[in-house]
Amino acid sequence: MAIPARQILVCQSFRVAGDKKGICHKQTDGFLQYLEEEILDRGLDCLVSATTCLKQCESGPIMVVQPENWWFKGVASEEAIDAILDGIEEGSPPEAYLIAG
Repeated sequence: MAIPARQILVCQSFRVAGDKKGICHKQTDGFLQYLEEEILDRGLDCLVSATTCLKQCESGPIMVVQPENWWFKGVASEEAIDAILDGIEEGSPPEAYLIAG
């Protein structure tokens, strides 16, 4: 299996004790499935990984695209996912969701 060109990290709010406590998992019902389907439909070379808490709860849900190190906030809709995937295809992150570094 080849190493994917990108990894997309999706905060799912898991804590050390295993409890879901943050905002990200509460606002992302169906999120991972839609994201995976869109990646396949667009033919993008990306691996999606659900993560522990990314420590950005005030801005959640959070998504990170690597290796670009683009951090996105408020990714709770298909519109947001589409904008981010468009940005990956175009090589420029959508400013509306980007967390300023």
